[in-house]
Amino acid sequence: MPVLDYKIPDWLNSVHHDGSQQYVSTAVPHLHEPVTLRLRVGHGAPLRQVYLRTFPDGEQALARMTRSQATRASDWWEITLPVNQPYFHYRFVLEAEDGVWFYTAVGPTAHIPLDHTDFCLLADYAAPGWLDTAVFYQIFPDRFYNADPTTDPKPEEYEFGSYRPRTYPWGAPPPPDQLFPFVFYGGDLPGITAKLGYLHDLGVNALYLNPVFTAHSNHKYDVADYDHVDPHFGGDEALVALRQALDAYHMRYILDVVPNHCGYWHPWFQAARADINAPEAEFFTFTHHPDGYASWLGVWLLPKLNYRSKELRRRMYGGETAVFRRWLQPPFSADGWRVDVANMLGRQGETQIGWEITQDIRRAVKETRPDAYLIGENFFDASASLQGDQWDGVMNYAGLASPLLAWLRGYQQGAHGLDGQIKAPLPWPTAALAATWQQALASIPWQIALQQFNVINSHDTPRLRTELQGNDALHRLAAIVQFTYPGIPCLYYGDEIGLMDVPGLASRGCMVWDEASWDGDLLDFYRELIRLRRESVVLQKGGFQILAVEADLLAYQREGANGRFLIIAQRSQTPRPAGPMPLVHSGIANGTQLREVFTGKTAEVVDGRLILDTLPQGATLWQSGQI
Repeated sequence: MPVLDYKIPDWLNSVHHDGSQQYVSTAVPHLHEPVTLRLRVGHGAPLRQVYLRTFPDGEQALARMTRSQATRASDWWEITLPVNQPYFHYRFVLEAEDGVWFYTAVGPTAHIPLDHTDFCLLADYAAPGWLDTAVFYQIFPDRFYNADPTTDPKPEEYEFGSYRPRTYPWGAPPPPDQLFPFVFYGGDLPGITAKLGYLHDLGVNALYLNPVFTAHSNHKYDVADYDHVDPHFGGDEALVALRQALDAYHMRYILDVVPNHCGYWHPWFQAARADINAPEAEFFTFTHHPDGYASWLGVWLLPKLNYRSKELRRRMYGGETAVFRRWLQPPFSADGWRVDVANMLGRQGETQIGWEITQDIRRAVKETRPDAYLIGENFFDASASLQGDQWDGVMNYAGLASPLLAWLRGYQQGAHGLDGQIKAPLPWPTAALAATWQQALASIPWQIALQQFNVINSHDTPRLRTELQGNDALHRLAAIVQFTYPGIPCLYYGDEIGLMDVPGLASRGCMVWDEASWDGDLLDFYRELIRLRRESVVLQKGGFQILAVEADLLAYQREGANGRFLIIAQRSQTPRPAGPMPLVHSGIANGTQLREVFTGKTAEVVDGRLILDTLPQGATLWQSGQI
């Protein structure tokens, strides 16, 4: 039977609430602390009464809200009540002249929504406070800068089949017959230390380093020793020196770790292969000893770790000197972890204990360093692990980057074992982008949404500029979205100077240090975006509301107590003609003046509409008030 759609009355589009300061008096309340919740509604809405629906101890409760005030643009309703449980979820029930409507984090509905779409407060949640002003920069160490050629990998050091590691001149294309993981360029940790001045000038203040632990490959995801930095990167001493240099620049860094699997040559696995009765044998799943075993996606070089083993848990995170604890402590003092393939951790057929392992890891990390940032890699729906008791955030492919790219260049989807890709012949409808974003934000508490690790591309995806076929306007559009969307932005090395994928190396090409080859205008553009993100409380903590959805245009605002940003993204090569854009549901008062950040142009809200000049392809960023 087909599902019959229904039309929402227009006035319901003016209803807005989120977890920001405008709407929630205390973002992270203590248990039993009174909190005031506010709802914004446009003038003229046919409301009779608004109720707050909560769910204490499994039974719903309904409380009448009070019409509190009216501004030039909106009416406000509010209620004050104690947060009476650690996970406090709520929705609004709107009793109006045209019916009863429900309002949750996904928006207004006529049908009764499910609880998982409710707004949510986390009582006594401790967020890493330094994230508010953080802008990350991701570095793939082998490809960033070679400061010490004496530590470059050499062919005589080890052999894999008929292949040996080789270090090539910086940026030179590797020969087609060299195995990709054994192509080296000699980038190292002293190289990162040497370039901290460049990064400081760019404005970033936190680094995400791809794995630095001892391994045979250039990417180091085949870890052979969790307890030491790879000597080709300079060893443990080089990481200590980097930590000290970062302190001088008031910068932070997080490390990348692979607890889902290790490398074939890790001593644990070699001991398990040598003796089925060895203590390490229970760290793995052997189907036929010694050569039949579970591995990551069937890659024999990456045997999967089995967390049914209590001893494995002790070594990885439980013990005082465990991997997850040791590197957060002096002298290395990392500021957090990025966990590789976090969605697969502790999951293997009938064994599905990922949530338990993640909670244990979180407990160990926060005990060791309460302000550590703990994020996971996950290309898919990670909402179940983003409720305040597991990851602080994930690499936000599903919630930000993937839908944005589908809107800009068309939907594309591959999968392990699938021959080819699923591809759409046309870019995504704007409504699909808006709905996907809204759904992703609604699925997690607001405080957690502000901690998502907002990447647009990374070492695992094509570079943004390559995806967009060198289109500078769309590149800048995506960057503006990345730096204004709720969450923590992370720039992938070289994107700021216009790097594209390199044949044979894909998105892992060498950083270009010849300034004559840089896109200087793009670099200045990123410097300004980074400055805004670091200085603007609105971009750090402000509310989020989608305001306009057109065939080729999406507009949203980040709203603060005394100011706002309005972001207008226009994807089409055909300019949007000059004319008004409706903002009647935005809460922006008539007469408000907005200034475009990059051009200095001004525009005014008249009769609930922003009067715009012709909009070419790209994004514009408008501000008003105190940001």
